[in-house]
Amino acid sequence: MTAANGNGKAPRQVRCAIYTRKSTSEGLDMDFNTLDAQREAAEHYIRSQAAMGWTALPTRYDDGGFTGGNLDRPAMQRLLDDIDRGDVDMVVVYKVDRLSRSLLDFARVMERFEKKNVGFVSITQHFDTSSSMGRLVLNVLLSFAQFERELISERTRDKIAAARRRGKWTGGPPVLGYRVDTDRRAL
Repeated sequence: MTAANGNGKAPRQVRCAIYTRKSTSEGLDMDFNTLDAQREAAEHYIRSQAAMGWTALPTRYDDGGFTGGNLDRPAMQRLLDDIDRGDVDMVVVYKVDRLSRSLLDFARVMERFEKKNVGFVSITQHFDTSSSMGRLVLNVLLSFAQFERELISERTRDKIAAARRRGKWTGGPPVLGYRVDTDRRAL
């Protein structure tokens, strides 16, 4: 369904790619998982923009079990390839950090989007990347996403170091000549 805009012409079609991501593979085998929930929310948002010509592309760009700390994700690479081919006009995500948690990677992706005139929408965090204020707010949020990722990494390293100081086994093969008991201590 297309509606006319103010000058009586039908709006141009905006082909929207929905990108979803979850850092762990836990729960992805369920009938309805977080990737499905993210996609469903994005589809609802796109339908709300139908008067502007927005339509959801049927291709699924789902990266389940991949970190947002880098771009080494199969669906992300397919999305970027489709953008380079000119098959996508708008990228829709549930939250900004679904696309990337690295400020540097995000900036690179946004630069690539701009070269191909591809828009970007986070449906739970309203952004207009066509204005300087929108780009500023987006960069501030991305800085916090990267900070959170680094903080989680530091906490994890601290927890593993503390467990090792207490003689707890923290994973991997036990040292030659030792075995792991039920209390997760190397014996």
